[in-house]
Amino acid sequence: MTRYTYTLAQDAAAPLGLVVLQTDETIEGDMRRLLGDRAPYVSRVPSGVSVTPETLQAMAGHVTQSAALLPAALRYGAIGYGCTSGTAQIGAGRIAELVGAGADTGAVTDPLSALVAACRALKVKKLAFLSPYVADVSARLRDTLNQNGIETPIFGSFDEDEEAKVVRIDAASIEAAAVDLCRGQIVDAVFLSCTNLRTLDVIAPLEAILGIPVLSSNLVLAWHMAQAWPGPNHRARTIDCSTSSGLAAGSVFAAIAFYHQAAFVMIMRATSVRFMPRSANSASLKP
Repeated sequence: MTRYTYTLAQDAAAPLGLVVLQTDETIEGDMRRLLGDRAPYVSRVPSGVSVTPETLQAMAGHVTQSAALLPAALRYGAIGYGCTSGTAQIGAGRIAELVGAGADTGAVTDPLSALVAACRALKVKKLAFLSPYVADVSARLRDTLNQNGIETPIFGSFDEDEEAKVVRIDAASIEAAAVDLCRGQIVDAVFLSCTNLRTLDVIAPLEAILGIPVLSSNLVLAWHMAQAWPGPNHRARTIDCSTSSGLAAGSVFAAIAFYHQAAFVMIMRATSVRFMPRSANSASLKP
């Protein structure tokens, strides 16, 4: 045998990671569409086939192990936990602790923390809330938003607890429900909740119809995670999305900006938004 020497390539800037529910069929594809070649490394966490407070709470016992299955040689710029309702049930601070115990990361975020940050960036105080969940799951989410200064005065739901059905709610149903929900109402934005709900392709049409920002779980989570794509100093960078010069070709922001939803561009201009630290108290979702 001839033995060869080699040199080691230097790692690029810290990558992103994502802990995804076992039952989620949507979020991975959405992240690839939104983040392009900066899409995160993905691990799966055991989750129930039905979405109830009990099945959501049960995930807490598996999050650390799931985060530990991400490539261990890497330090991550951020790791996202991909469940909106699970975050409300377990608590954002607790999720951050559990993920941080399993993987080396500079920040942890989730769709609920990202939504709160996005609403603050957009100065959204009143949110139309469209959910696929059953009543008690939706109520916990709305309570958490209210605790963070975001009212949900109008609320609608498909009232479905089976994940396999949630993911197959079609675009026409989502669009029709959102339009009906907002008819005659005055709100600052619309939120389409659930990482498993197929929302990306209805955001632009809904914004054109409603004339207000339309946010979704995967959209805000991708935006929040994207802020962790730093230079080698591991500090969150900012970028100006108001000019093409702010969007370097091939960058994560250029990939995201391919989707010209007004909400996303407006959020990306709000450069002061930051991640919730891993040590944050679970009672607060302040970024």
